[in-house]
Amino acid sequence: MTVTQTAGRDQLGDFAPQFAHFNDDVLFGENWNSTGINMKTRCLITVVALMSQGITDSSLKYHLQNAKTHGVTRDEIVATITHVAFYAGWPKAWAVFRMAKDVWNDTAPRVGANDAVADDDAKARFAAEMLFPIGEPNDAFAQYFIGQSYLAPISTQQVNIFNVTFEPACRNNWHIHHAEQGGGQILIGVAGRGFVQIAGQDPIEMLPGTCVNIPANTKHWHGAAPDSWFAHLAVEVPGTHTSNEWLEPVSDKEYIEATA
Repeated sequence: MTVTQTAGRDQLGDFAPQFAHFNDDVLFGENWNSTGINMKTRCLITVVALMSQGITDSSLKYHLQNAKTHGVTRDEIVATITHVAFYAGWPKAWAVFRMAKDVWNDTAPRVGANDAVADDDAKARFAAEMLFPIGEPNDAFAQYFIGQSYLAPISTQQVNIFNVTFEPACRNNWHIHHAEQGGGQILIGVAGRGFVQIAGQDPIEMLPGTCVNIPANTKHWHGAAPDSWFAHLAVEVPGTHTSNEWLEPVSDKEYIEATA
């Protein structure tokens, strides 16, 4: 997977173009894509380096999130911070733990025999937050999702309405709701935090009450934030000659950029 970064040019391109170039093209473009260590290890090394310097601003939050996205579990980040605390300083560990706790948010998968229990607890806590049921595992469409999703039919007459629940970091593939007339989809946030993105447009953060209209024949995806369960109502807009076309998965790069 290739890492790309545009923050330098986005924030400093006009004011400090050379610094923006070094940030986007050299630090992230070359260094982060060099060979020798895998991405998970590189993420952990970066967290340790920032912690050792006492840097606990938004850059550390970004790299903690990046570490989680690339497979660092809660147990692994806890062990890493604890180990480094003896060398870098106890107060620094406290500061990093406060940020890491927010990122993993007690929903990250654990390593060990209690995995299923931890997942069930997180699911139960989320179910208690919302009015609609989580429903059953969305096995019929599992091939079109990265991560676990759940489906609960709310209405199957007049207009089809489903409550779709995503575990943290779960998202569906790019897809299109085709129709000759009418059609499309309406998404209404129910609980948690997620994102929807139409191809070629900026991602939209979805919170409870957020309503997003997806026109027919429009390529898009939607799913949970990396650190939060998420549920939305999916309303199928009636139309003529409607069909769904499932496309390629949302890559890690696309997902990280959309949810950053």
